[in-house]
Amino acid sequence: MEPKNYGLNELRELFLKFFESKGHLRLGSFPLIPQNDASLLLINSGMAPMKPWFTGEQEPPSHRVCTCQKCIRTGDIENIGHTARHGTYFEMLGNFSFGDYFKRDAIHWAWEFLTSPDWVGLDPERLYPSVFAGNETTPADDDAFEIWNKEIGIPAERIFKFGKEDNFWEHGSGPCGPCSEIYYDRGEQWGCGKPGCTVGCECDRYIEVWNVVFSQFNSDGEGHYADLAQKNIDTGMGLERLACVCQGVASLFDVDTVMNITNKVSEITKAHYGESAGTDVSLRVITDHIRSATFMISDGVLPSNEGRGYVLRRLLRRAARHGKLLGVNEPFLYEVCDTVIRENEGHYPELREKQEYITRVIKVEEENFAKTIDGGMSILSGLMDEHKAKKEQVFSGADAFKLYDTYGFPIDLTREIVEEQGMTVDESAFKTLMEEQKVRAREARAALGDLGWAGIEFGKDMPATEFVGYARREAEARVLAVVADEELRESAGAGAEAIVVLDRTTLYAEMGGQVADHGTLRCGNMRFEVTDVQKNKGGKYMHYGVVLAGEIKVGDTVTTSYDMTRRRAIARAHSATHLLHKALKTVLGDHVNQAGSLVEPDRLRFDFTHFSALTAQELSEVNRLVNESVLEGYSVRTDVMSIEAAKKTGAMALFGEKYGDTVRVVNMGDYSVELCGGTHLDNTAKVGLFHIVSEGSVASGVRRIEATTGEVSLNVMSQNQEMLFQAAAVFKTNPGELREKAEQTLGELRDMRHAVETFKAREAVGEAGRFLMGAKDVGGLKVLTSTVPDADADRLRKMGDFLRDKDSSVVGVLSTVKDGKITFLAVCGKDAVAKGVKAGDIIKAIAPICGGKGGGKSDSAMGGGSDVLKLDDALAAVDNFVADKLGI
Repeated sequence: MEPKNYGLNELRELFLKFFESKGHLRLGSFPLIPQNDASLLLINSGMAPMKPWFTGEQEPPSHRVCTCQKCIRTGDIENIGHTARHGTYFEMLGNFSFGDYFKRDAIHWAWEFLTSPDWVGLDPERLYPSVFAGNETTPADDDAFEIWNKEIGIPAERIFKFGKEDNFWEHGSGPCGPCSEIYYDRGEQWGCGKPGCTVGCECDRYIEVWNVVFSQFNSDGEGHYADLAQKNIDTGMGLERLACVCQGVASLFDVDTVMNITNKVSEITKAHYGESAGTDVSLRVITDHIRSATFMISDGVLPSNEGRGYVLRRLLRRAARHGKLLGVNEPFLYEVCDTVIRENEGHYPELREKQEYITRVIKVEEENFAKTIDGGMSILSGLMDEHKAKKEQVFSGADAFKLYDTYGFPIDLTREIVEEQGMTVDESAFKTLMEEQKVRAREARAALGDLGWAGIEFGKDMPATEFVGYARREAEARVLAVVADEELRESAGAGAEAIVVLDRTTLYAEMGGQVADHGTLRCGNMRFEVTDVQKNKGGKYMHYGVVLAGEIKVGDTVTTSYDMTRRRAIARAHSATHLLHKALKTVLGDHVNQAGSLVEPDRLRFDFTHFSALTAQELSEVNRLVNESVLEGYSVRTDVMSIEAAKKTGAMALFGEKYGDTVRVVNMGDYSVELCGGTHLDNTAKVGLFHIVSEGSVASGVRRIEATTGEVSLNVMSQNQEMLFQAAAVFKTNPGELREKAEQTLGELRDMRHAVETFKAREAVGEAGRFLMGAKDVGGLKVLTSTVPDADADRLRKMGDFLRDKDSSVVGVLSTVKDGKITFLAVCGKDAVAKGVKAGDIIKAIAPICGGKGGGKSDSAMGGGSDVLKLDDALAAVDNFVADKLGI
C-alpha cells in the first residue's frame, strides 16, 4: 500500500490538528533566535525553546503542547547539496507532555497518526519501531517494548533494540531518557542491495520518520541516573522527511514546496537538474540556503562577522558563489524570496509582512559580497596556480590569511574553493596568524585606551565600591586606596595627580556607553577635583583627578559630590537614546537593535542594526517621533527587579550584554521600556530639543546616528537662526522669503555666467581667426604658433577646435603660461593629418624642449612644460617639425 500523496503544507496542518484532537495546545513556532538561552546560537530542535518547561523552572501554558518549529543546523554545511539528507533549514513537528501523559499515550498516538486512513495512512507492515537496549548503567526500555509488542501488536522480531548512541537522548547533566524511533521501509529500490540490509543500515531504504523521547531520568553528568518526579514526552519528526515518504521522492530537495523554490532558481539561472552533477549541487545549495536566509532575516538575524549573523552571511555568500558557478554574475538571490514566502506564508504569515525588508537585506548583502568576491577570486586563482606550478597539494595558511585580511575573503569560502581543486588549506597556520593579529589588535587597543594606573592591584580583600548616586548627589565615603606616581601610597598632597578608591560614591563611572561624572571629594580643607571615574574588574570605582588643596589620605572620610550641570546634560542625552531606539524600531522595524552607544553631555552617538542608509523621509520621521515623545512629557520610572520579572514586562535588553540577577528597568510612560543601569531624567520633557546631526555606516549591517539634546541643540538652533538672519540681510529680504530670493539670485547668476561664457567663446574664436590670418605656408599647410596670455585649458581647446574645423590644412600650436607652468595645445586639420602631420607627434616633439611631456590624438593633443625660458624655442621648432614630416 502506497502512502497518501500529501503536500508538505498539508502534512504540517494534519499533524497539528491531530494533536489538537488529543487535547494539545497548538503553539506557533518560536523565533530562530533563542530567548534567554546562551547555550544555543540558533534554535536547532523542536524542544530547545521549551527547556524551562521540561526542567520545571517555568509553568508551561498547557501540559500538552504541539508545535511545528523552525530549525537551523549548520554543523555539516559542507555536505549541503552533495547528499539527499543534509539541509540547514528544516521544520520539526512535535508533541510534548510536561508531567502529563507518558509512554503509552505517546506510542499509541504516534501509531494512530502514521497508520490511520483518516490521517497519514502509512502501511503498518512497512513500519518498524526501535527501543533502547539498555547498558550497564541504565536499564533496557522494557516498558516501550511491551507497549509496541503487546498493545500495538508488532511482532518481537520487528522491534529493533539499539544502544545508547541511537536510542537514548542525553545532553550533559539534566533531564534525559530512552527514546523510541519509527522507521519506514521505502522498498528494495531504495536499498543498498547488500545482504542483511535492514533497519539501521546507512542506505536510504529504511528512513526514520518519528522519534519520541521518554524524559524520565535526571543525569548528574557522571553516569548516575535518578528518576524524575515529572516525566515528560518530547516527540520530534522532520516535516520534510515525512513529506519525502508521502510523496515518494528521493530527497528533501524533491518535496513539493522545496522543488518549487528550485524551479525559480532554475528560471533565473537557466540551469536545470540533471545537466551535470555540479549543476545539481549548486541548485541544491542555493535552494537550501535561501530558505534558511529568508527565515533567519524574518526572525531578526542580520549579516555580520560574528555569531548568528556570520552564519547568515556565510549561507548567503555560499549561495551567491554557487550562482556564479551557474553563470549568474548579478545579484539574484533576493528575487527568489517571493517564491520562498509564497510556499510558506500559509503557516508563517509574518514572511509576507516582512518581504520588502527581507529582500532588501539579501540584495544589499549580495551587492557587498560581489565587490569582495570579484577582487578575491582573481587573487585566489593566481595563488592556486602558483601552488599547482610547484606541485603543492596544500594551500598555505599565509595565503589564506592574506586573502582574509587584505581582501575580506572568508576562510570557509577559500577552503571550499581550494578543496574543489583537490587541495587542502593549512588551517593551523591560518589560525596562528589570526591569533597573532588579535594579539596585535589587543595591544593596540590597550595603547589607545591606557588609563595610566588602571592596572594597579587594590587587593582582593578590598570591597567593591557601592554606587549610591541614583537618588543622592552627595554622600560620605571612606578612602580605601590612593595611587600617585603609579604606586599605591598612603596619601597625596596638593598638586598631585592621583586615583582615589572609595567604599561608596555618588559619581557614576564610565560604562554602558555613558561617560563618567565629574565632581569633587571634600574633607575639611582638602579638595580633590574628579575628572574621570572608571570601574575595574573587581568593582572598585577609580576616581581620577588632582588634589587642589590639602592632602587626601587612606582612611579619610570624604564627601563625594557630582557636577549637577554635567549630570543633567548626560541624563538628557541618555534618556534621548531610549526614545531614539523606540523611534527607530517604529520607523524601520523590529529588527533594529542597539549595537553600541556613546552618551556625553547633550550629545549622543547611537549605533543600531540596519541594512541600508536611512532616507531623508525616514530620518525626518525618526526625528519627529523623538521630539513628539519629548513633548508628551512621559514620566520616567526606574524599577529594580529580577531579570525574569523584567523580561515579562517586555523590557528591551541588549543582545550579548551580561545582566545580573537584579536589573534596573527604565520605563518612559510605557512608550519605551529598557534594561539600563545609566542615569536618566524623571520626565522626557526635560530632554529639550532633540536634533539629528548625521546618519551613516560604521560596519556592514550597522548604522550610526549622532544627535544633540538640550543646550547644545538650542545653541545650534540659535547659531542657525543667526546665520539665517545674516543671510537674509545680505540678500536684502526677510527670513521667510530667503529661499525664493536665493533661487532668484542663483538664476540670475546662471544667466550671467552663461552670457560671460558665450562672450568668452566668441572672443576666443575671434582671436583664433586672427591667428589663422598670420599663418605660414609650409608645403601647402598653414602653420601657426602663438602664446595666449592668461588662458586656461578650456579656452585653448575652444580656439583649437575653431582652427581645426575652419581650415582642413591648418597646423596650429597654442600655448599659455600660468603660475610658472606651460600648457601646450596642438591641432591638425584633416588634410594635414592625411600628409602625416599629427598633433600628438608635435606635442611629443616640442614639450620636452621645455622639460615637459604630453600627447594625444592625431587631430588634437595637449602637453605641458616647466622651463618658461625655452618656450620660444619650442614654438620655433614647429615649422621645422612640419617641414621634416613633409620631406621639404
